[in-house]
Amino acid sequence: MREGGEILAEIMESVKEKALPGVSTLSLNDYAEKLIFQKKGKPSFKGYNNFPAALCVSINETIVHGIPSSYLLREGDIVSLDLGFFYKGFHTDMAVTFPVGKVEGEPLRLIRETKKALKRGIKKSVEGNTLGDVGNTISRHAQKAGFSVIEGLCGHGIGKDVHEEPQVLNEGKRGKGIKIQKGMVFCIEPMLSLGGEKIKKEKDGEAIRTYDDSLSSHFEHTLAITEKGTVVLTKL
Repeated sequence: MREGGEILAEIMESVKEKALPGVSTLSLNDYAEKLIFQKKGKPSFKGYNNFPAALCVSINETIVHGIPSSYLLREGDIVSLDLGFFYKGFHTDMAVTFPVGKVEGEPLRLIRETKKALKRGIKKSVEGNTLGDVGNTISRHAQKAGFSVIEGLCGHGIGKDVHEEPQVLNEGKRGKGIKIQKGMVFCIEPMLSLGGEKIKKEKDGEAIRTYDDSLSSHFEHTLAITEKGTVVLTKL
């Protein structure tokens, strides 16, 4: 999983560099899939619960599970890419959010604070703490920054299946929930919005967006709890 996570991080960086104004989200998916097969892996998401693509591309108010299409990226869009990679029998999973072209003000701060929430969640993901400690840290950071934690969406265990137990919530109580132990591998993925926390599904039945159409941001890493401490598997 360490090897697969490193490859996934490289693929994600390459796809992100292609996300420029005028580029279709479908072309980003095709490029990601090409790189996955070049690395002798398989896309985790394609065919999972009938999802039709390798890459989730979620734009602006769409939080997760955006289906790639002919939509052309525009200057000022906020793009979330979510990609899973199946390699040598195991999955890894990561997500990033970034602006297309020049973005300023609250949208840019939303992206920065969501990324910070992920970092703080990772710091809490150590042996002896609980998943409640992780969720509590993420939600408190979001609230302090003035943003909402998206309801009903969370991180997850990962390994031979892309989604495994336990759920890793983006809120919780200190000292509550499952205790973090050596050998656990799971994904943390804070999802925040500029508006409220409620969600709704798009007409395609896959994409999930903010109920009030406010902008959203999403970051994710796969972590392993080892004898030498917590390792972020999906970073360069």
